[in-house]
Amino acid sequence: MDISNLQAFVKVAETGSFSIAASQLFLTQPAISKRIKQLESQLNSKLLDRYGKKLQLTQTGQALLPRARQILQDLESTRQQISDLEGNPMGSFSMATSHHIGLHRLPPILRAFNSLYPEVDLDLNFMDSEQACQMVENNEIELAVVTLPFESSNNLTLNTIWNDPLMITCAIDHPLAKLTSPTLNELVQHPAVLPSHGTFTRQAIEKSLHDIRNKLIINLETNYLETIKMMVSVGLGWSILPQSMLEPGTSDPGLFQLNIATFQSSRKLGIVLNKNRSKSKAVTAMLELIEAEKD
Repeated sequence: MDISNLQAFVKVAETGSFSIAASQLFLTQPAISKRIKQLESQLNSKLLDRYGKKLQLTQTGQALLPRARQILQDLESTRQQISDLEGNPMGSFSMATSHHIGLHRLPPILRAFNSLYPEVDLDLNFMDSEQACQMVENNEIELAVVTLPFESSNNLTLNTIWNDPLMITCAIDHPLAKLTSPTLNELVQHPAVLPSHGTFTRQAIEKSLHDIRNKLIINLETNYLETIKMMVSVGLGWSILPQSMLEPGTSDPGLFQLNIATFQSSRKLGIVLNKNRSKSKAVTAMLELIEAEKD
């Protein structure tokens, strides 16, 4: 069974598109179609059905997909292990991070890694923390540096690197900013702009607001903290953001930090790995640089 045919099949199955798969594999669309047909011929079974512009895996395709992923992963692991015998980290590895961590925590680490290990091809993906954890568990990526969940699968290893305090903030001309000693009950009388429901950050916020969370008036929700910061600064509501976004020199002059004595909240940022996957020298080198930044 040709490896390039398997790669084409997995990419088409994951993207749902021949054209996108072709672009990501740096091939033409006819070349992708040819590889799928060759694979179907080798298996003597159809793998994909087309309904208009939509692709759907056949029963054979659904059975093949996890096995094809495992074959490709085993091949990459073998190639990586052979490369590691040469001494220095080489080859490639896939890593995911959230937009916030990628902007505020990782730049010096990535700069150091690229300087120390120029022969390593790092495939860095930006995505929501929840998706990254799922992809690590599914062995689709090797490492994630994200907001950590409160509860996790038995297949994952979580390592806290940074404790990230969360603070209540509003616009400087917001009614809450005029109160001398605001309370949580006064807070929930005003609309909020919060991270989307179901995100790890939202779970941390709701945990800290447990007694009043049913009273929350949520005006807007989004996964992007920088967007929330902008919406708060223009007066669309109060929010709860990482303290690192509100510190002197980084905060927007239009933001005001509310100090409510009864409120304390934080989230944990760190490393997510699959317990059942061996680490290449490149991944180990990246982990050492990240862990050196541990609080």
